[in-house]
Amino acid sequence: MATSTAKGPPVVVHDQTNLLPRTQLLVVFGTLAIAFLIAYADQNGVGVALPTIARDLNARDTISWAGTSSMIANTVFQVLYGRLSDIFGRKKVYLSAVLLLAIADILCATAQTAWAFYLFRGLAGVATGGINSLTMMIVSDIVTLQERGRYQGILGSCIGLGNTIGPFLSSAFAQHATWRGFFYLISPLMLLCAVGSFFLLPSSMPKGNGLARAKLIDIWGLVSGSIAIMCILIPISGGGSYFAWNSAFVIAMLAIGGVATIAFILVEWKVAKLPMVPLSIFRTPAVAAILLQNLLFGYCYYAELYFLPLYFENVRGVTPLVSAALLVPLVISQMIFSVCSGFYISHYSRYGEVIWFGFICWTVGASVLCTLKEDTSLGVIIVALIILGVGVGNVFQPCLIAIQAHSPKDLRAVIISNRNFFRALGGAIGLACSSLVLQTSFGRALPANLSYLSKSSYVLPSLSDFSTADQNAIRAAYAKASRTVFISMAPMMGFCLVICVFIRDQGLQRKEETAPPQPIPTTEDTTSSAEKGVLKN
Repeated sequence: MATSTAKGPPVVVHDQTNLLPRTQLLVVFGTLAIAFLIAYADQNGVGVALPTIARDLNARDTISWAGTSSMIANTVFQVLYGRLSDIFGRKKVYLSAVLLLAIADILCATAQTAWAFYLFRGLAGVATGGINSLTMMIVSDIVTLQERGRYQGILGSCIGLGNTIGPFLSSAFAQHATWRGFFYLISPLMLLCAVGSFFLLPSSMPKGNGLARAKLIDIWGLVSGSIAIMCILIPISGGGSYFAWNSAFVIAMLAIGGVATIAFILVEWKVAKLPMVPLSIFRTPAVAAILLQNLLFGYCYYAELYFLPLYFENVRGVTPLVSAALLVPLVISQMIFSVCSGFYISHYSRYGEVIWFGFICWTVGASVLCTLKEDTSLGVIIVALIILGVGVGNVFQPCLIAIQAHSPKDLRAVIISNRNFFRALGGAIGLACSSLVLQTSFGRALPANLSYLSKSSYVLPSLSDFSTADQNAIRAAYAKASRTVFISMAPMMGFCLVICVFIRDQGLQRKEETAPPQPIPTTEDTTSSAEKGVLKN
């Protein structure tokens, strides 16, 4: 089926739905889940080792770019993966992302300068974004919407497990060997995943003219979107610390970013044959609300994962390994409730109450973090992290199920990639803005005689070199700066809770996905709904 559009001839791509027998499904899903887990371990394992890496690479003032570069790259390419997989097939794009992560981690392990390390973390961000999106797309291809909750819930638990294993491995290497060992370990594991995926993943993409397919890539959208994201996030991340806010560099970057944003919207609206972000998806209130929620909780989630370890190490004075252990309550509760919520959704064919409950818990947990001080009881912190994890587990993957339930089947890949794009964009903005807030607040909270420490907001000098009074002042200043970072998150999560009113629970019954599998046609139009705006309200 194909329809003409105002942008030219009809565009057709292959329907990659491929519902598998249970035994094959479990093998394929297991392969995907392992790579998914390792990718999250890589993405979120670096945070606890940042102080050690900063000292080794002499990057105390710039180490925040390790996280920011990864998130910016992840964000820039996240939105492209949906259309790339429509054009070239899920399997090829997925294997490319897995191999890229293996290469990027080897480069990270051998980096000798801070800026080389930031560049290679950016490459890793491109790869982890692909693994994240493609895993969810492939699962959506091989599992019906009715059963998807169970499998997406398990993937959600892999996020939590990866967030547990990653910091432990990274901190163990940093404390007992070298931080480079973490990347030397991840790289061969990803190579093994690539080999397994090559032989086990099904491919439902027919052979065709690769050059003709390549012409469908939304190049102008990618270029304008990339310029917009980088030109806006770089000055936000460095403004006031690395660059003066009134400097020509910051003003020029923000101006270029604004123009590029307008250009991106125009390209997606009028130029692209297969737009990465079809503007029609925003016509459905539920879809628009879920995408906005992903932007906001992406901001909070990644900022919490990066800045909680810094609070533990710089305020409480614990080692990286203990810092990783203190995050276990969050990720364990996230794992448990991710699986439980997934099975609940599949069993009852309902997701609304799960998402409401998740945002209530997340809002409460984020509110408790706003009270952190240098002497806050660890018991209070652990309870807050457990509540936070319950919220995350009931939000992350259930939101993916909900947005697919409100979208047509032919926009499946685009919806998933855009959902992940908004979450990654929120994460990139969160890291950039939180870095700025931490540095600025820390500098203001320091006594005048210690103001020279204001740029050491990620790696504090050894406190044993200071008097007891100065040590207490430094810890108090850092605790206040950390609290300022967390204060912005509670109202964001509260707003996410409020806009749940736009997400009507429609159940999971979808005629075309609950019917017996039919022979897959050679081509299927995936732009008809995008062009017409035919989405379920």
